[in-house]
Amino acid sequence: MVIDAAFETAREAGVENINARTVAKKLNCSTQPVMYHFATIEELKTAAYTEADRYHTEYLMHMTQDDILLSIGLNYIRFAVEEPYLFRFLFQSGFAVEKSLLEMINSKELIPVLSAMQGAMGLNTEQTKKVFLTLALFVHGYASILVNNSLEYDESLITTHLERVYTGAILAIQEEEKSSKGASK
Repeated sequence: MVIDAAFETAREAGVENINARTVAKKLNCSTQPVMYHFATIEELKTAAYTEADRYHTEYLMHMTQDDILLSIGLNYIRFAVEEPYLFRFLFQSGFAVEKSLLEMINSKELIPVLSAMQGAMGLNTEQTKKVFLTLALFVHGYASILVNNSLEYDESLITTHLERVYTGAILAIQEEEKSSKGASK
């Protein structure tokens, strides 16, 4: 219950508002039960982060398009627009477990996504990771711009941009493959 209350606080008002008082108020109790379960507010924020990450993953995997990658990309951007406090908590607060893009791309949580992409694109694992990374950087940038500025969410325009980046990333991989085969002759 304490973690859920901290998660809801982050969702409604931002991670910076998670403290013993705000969580206790949500639970209609004193601060003592909150601090009994968590020695520090940082521990509580970390637990709330884990819950936010789980919620985000479920949100991303709700497919709305036939194209897996397009659907995940749109969901990522839509999440930023619909859940701006959670987006900032997950990706702009310093609580992320992965400290590099390499750690992110090799995390076990991405295995199902990368496998589905690999099957859809017909590329090998390393090529799929390159395409994913290109798209992830583009999608995160798009989402960050929307969540931190007063730009309008235009799904049709975003879809067009995502399709261009997706196509471009695959073409770039194919060109790299041709170049490396030509150089080895």
